[in-house]
Amino acid sequence: MGNSAGRTDFEWVYTDQPHTQRRKEMLAKYPAIKALMRPDPRLKWTVLALVLAQLLSCRLARELPWRWLLFWAYAFGGCVNHSLTLAIHDISHNAAFGSGRAAHNRWLAVFANLPVGLPFAASFKKYHVDHHRYLGGDGLDVDVPTRLEGRLFCTPARKLLWLALQPFFYSLRPLCVHPKALTRMEVLNALVQLAADAALFALWGLKPVVYLLASSLLGLGLHPISGHFVAEHYMFLKGHETYSYYGPLNWITFNVGYHVEHHDFPSIPGCNLPQVRKIAPEYYDHLPQHHSWVKVLWDFVFEDSLGPYARVKRVCKLAEDGL
Repeated sequence: MGNSAGRTDFEWVYTDQPHTQRRKEMLAKYPAIKALMRPDPRLKWTVLALVLAQLLSCRLARELPWRWLLFWAYAFGGCVNHSLTLAIHDISHNAAFGSGRAAHNRWLAVFANLPVGLPFAASFKKYHVDHHRYLGGDGLDVDVPTRLEGRLFCTPARKLLWLALQPFFYSLRPLCVHPKALTRMEVLNALVQLAADAALFALWGLKPVVYLLASSLLGLGLHPISGHFVAEHYMFLKGHETYSYYGPLNWITFNVGYHVEHHDFPSIPGCNLPQVRKIAPEYYDHLPQHHSWVKVLWDFVFEDSLGPYARVKRVCKLAEDGL
């Protein structure tokens, strides 16, 4: 079934993830980095502006023919909703209000979730902690594709389909790989989301609801910003499992491109990650990096060595403390 020139398994390693040791070294060498571990006071206002922009778009979507509704969902709504999912990523690290006000962060994430149309903020928080703690961990890091994905999506046409269906794989994979008990916050997230969707439908009809859902599915699927899904941890060069991108799309993605820096220091909000690189350039400038998320997607589809299997995996011991 596979592409004969392509990969037939993950890249299994027997070393710990590199970020833990780098973090210790860098903090010892540059104590000033600790000062960057503070909340981003602008994050809540940026989220508010993005949610209001989508609310206004919903109002305008009522008048649009269906083809134009889908066009604007891709071109505008997709960018805004993808940006909101990355705001939720930052908020999951307590970047908005700090770790001392966890509930404020959780509810801001639920608010940021509203234009996405489907509830995911609370579930994302629950699983994302594992992605950092057990990077590439077999059965623990649900960011890594399953073997079935690796076997099925191995030709250019199938990889293109896989990229288009990213929202489905990201939402269903955790349930297959590492199912966890439903939390109270997930239930509340779902109830708030359903109430908001129902209110929007009652107020303005079907088109605004379709606009929001299409914005999410198109914006998180085959979209330039979605290049970051592949750019971050797919093995473009043997021996490297995390990559940064320093291009202009960071401006609308809360600096998620600074991904090596983010894994080195998950408690530093996106707005401060460029300063980590400025303080310690010798830790980052020599590393392989991406210059275009669109080129990342192109290479992923057409290079035989890339595909869902092009990920580093390791067997991790469970941490003693509870999650």
